[in-house]
Amino acid sequence: MPGKQVEVDDSSYKAPFEDAFRKVMSPVQAFTQNEIAGGLVLMLCLIVALIFANTELHDAYEHFIHTMVGVAIGEEVLEKSIHHWINDGLMTLFFLVVGLEIKREAMVGELSSLSKAALPVIAAFGGMIVPASLYFLVNHEGAMVRGWGIPMATDIAFAVGILALLGRHVPSSVMAFLLALAIADDLGAVLVIGIFYTEHLYLSYLAIAAVFLGVLLLFNVMGVRSLTAYLLVGIFVWAAFLKSGIHATLAGVLVAMTIPVRPKYHPESFSNDMRCLLKRFDSYNKPASEKTSFAWGTFSNSKQAELVEEMDMAATQAASPLRKLEHALHPLAAFVIIPIFALANAGVVIHFEKIGEAVSNPVTIGVMLGLVVGKLIGIAGSTWIAIKLKIGILPRGADFKHIIGVGLMGGIGFTMSIFVTELAFLGSHELLDSAKTGILFASATAGILGYLWMKYMTKPLPISGGENVDGSSEKTEKAYQLAEN
Repeated sequence: MPGKQVEVDDSSYKAPFEDAFRKVMSPVQAFTQNEIAGGLVLMLCLIVALIFANTELHDAYEHFIHTMVGVAIGEEVLEKSIHHWINDGLMTLFFLVVGLEIKREAMVGELSSLSKAALPVIAAFGGMIVPASLYFLVNHEGAMVRGWGIPMATDIAFAVGILALLGRHVPSSVMAFLLALAIADDLGAVLVIGIFYTEHLYLSYLAIAAVFLGVLLLFNVMGVRSLTAYLLVGIFVWAAFLKSGIHATLAGVLVAMTIPVRPKYHPESFSNDMRCLLKRFDSYNKPASEKTSFAWGTFSNSKQAELVEEMDMAATQAASPLRKLEHALHPLAAFVIIPIFALANAGVVIHFEKIGEAVSNPVTIGVMLGLVVGKLIGIAGSTWIAIKLKIGILPRGADFKHIIGVGLMGGIGFTMSIFVTELAFLGSHELLDSAKTGILFASATAGILGYLWMKYMTKPLPISGGENVDGSSEKTEKAYQLAEN
């Protein structure tokens, strides 16, 4: 009849292209959330950088990354090359993510208690000391000695990506062990960079940075949960570090330490408040006779709209600010920052006719020896000693063959190793190229050996009676629980 309103079942309503868009976006979202994806993108950018550096595009590539870009604020001019902005600016966000991971693991993760942290921290320590020592044995004088920190680092993206490819050959506890080890390793690398790769200190700028860090700590004590406030002040911390002589990326780690972990809402209070809000929301539902042809209640019903906003605010306050920021920045770091860093830093000129000479260079040998041999001996050896001394026990469902595999994977030092190389051999193109050549060869060797070892020397995890989903026996489970208590 004319004038009669048509009732719409809005619960099943879909926009015309909603399904089509979901079909396109779902694979994209699945890719960005896959542990292997970041490693694949990084590998692609590494190949592209090598192509740029070893073809007729070389001159254009070098010209672009060394183009000067700056900003002027009054009489203060800050001008750096694109390469410098990437390494000192963009990488600060990567170090912010590293800092967030360190804090989260220290608060609620694999590093949150002495029993949990002991084994991966000892393994990380051994995996830093032995590689640095082997490098020093080969390069103990002159400018080359500054590269001792290069083989100390592990690239978590590549290592985790390769382990993820191995599926049931790797217990979830071994993956957690590698992650905890890599995070402890990152913390060690941060300390090495801050202490040993800083030449000139400007105390006035350090004092300014300390003041702004104090403001962030005050925010935390006062219960400020706005991430925008922390990040805005964090920019000033970074700018002060940039002028202080200490590498600016360390500002990212320090700012991360000030980000609140605890949400504003207690879980029980959040649950009770949400139930009350939902009851009030239901009480404002319109009867069927009052529905219109455009019957989205939360749009047409102002009371329900206000309640939805309250629920949204409550949900936001119930989430940990640290986890929110980490989840927001992780895809940016994995799919933008690290790939751009690889494009700008992995462009090593390879003279195939002189490949023997390049590989026989002491810096190249030291880096390769440190990453491939030193990491294996350091990680596996320190873990074996810790177990024998009953400081820790093997991860659940794992045997020592898995630890050897982790030791090999630890030799993949791509991102952080190249970063330390840029600090150690700044301005020396010959040493830079030698070190980067060693990193590329060592990382490829360690990755291949680690994959083959895990694939053929460890057994796939069975899922049967007497064993848990991750392949650990009940006896191992009880031992692990006793060690944690």
